[in-house]
Amino acid sequence: MDDAQLALTELGCLLRARGYRFTTVTPETHARVLRRDGTRARDLRDVFGWSRTFSPEQLPADILRLGTAAGCFERAGDDAWRATVRCSTLGSHLFVHSAYPTDGANAVFFGPDTYRFCAFTTRTLRPGRCLVDVGCGSGAGGILAAPFTRRLILADINPAALRLAQVNAAIAGIQAEFVTSDVLAGVDAPVDAVIANPPYMRDAAGRRYRDGGGAHGEALSIRIVREALERLPVGGQLLVYTGAAIVRGRDVFYDGAAALCHAAETPYTYEELDPDVFGEELDRPGYGEVERIAAVGLVATATRPC
Repeated sequence: MDDAQLALTELGCLLRARGYRFTTVTPETHARVLRRDGTRARDLRDVFGWSRTFSPEQLPADILRLGTAAGCFERAGDDAWRATVRCSTLGSHLFVHSAYPTDGANAVFFGPDTYRFCAFTTRTLRPGRCLVDVGCGSGAGGILAAPFTRRLILADINPAALRLAQVNAAIAGIQAEFVTSDVLAGVDAPVDAVIANPPYMRDAAGRRYRDGGGAHGEALSIRIVREALERLPVGGQLLVYTGAAIVRGRDVFYDGAAALCHAAETPYTYEELDPDVFGEELDRPGYGEVERIAAVGLVATATRPC
């Protein structure tokens, strides 16, 4: 890691040691809280959680020093600064990710889907030898799954995500490998478990953490299923947490994923974890036929040699 990452790691460890806690909400909820309560910070949760503006003298000296060394403060007006990262907590862990709003093309997202993904993964995953978190983002999924594997690979196509995943693994004290990879293309190791929480929206801005491609955001999720089934050995496990557009009662992701599993003679389970997420998206272009977006979980176990 470079000096900025080391400073950010130390900052995250310091916040955690001081009892910092913050649960990241949906962007819509975040915006409503800021409209209601204002955008000026009163404490560290406001600075590193709610992305509110602050004056340098508001911060403890060690927090200011580390944040400055990490390069995670930017001017937001006269005597006003803001953090370019957020710090969220999940269980005993603290994760650094992009500040609100996550408008950048390479933003590193963390939110309610992350909490659901990690709960689904730790509930379902079996112990194995080598696990890859595809599109790892902040690394939260892989870091929470670390006790289930001997070798952890955090893979992402976004260099900004891998930088923060390195920081988050260091804060957690987790040993991991970090690989720049488009799905599994850059992963050379033999793997026996793949987990993924891919983007599943249609996004006009094409943000990597958000745009899943295809007619309704399902394309990347289906591609991960296809490429993972091609790589997993007999008994290898695939877990995909994603959002599924329900079009006139039909689950678009399920149709594609189930067809791939049947073709590979791979048994699977599929569950709807939340029937209605990000309902505000239905007002956007491309969602005219979508009734709802459901959070879903697919678990597939390979039965044929790769």
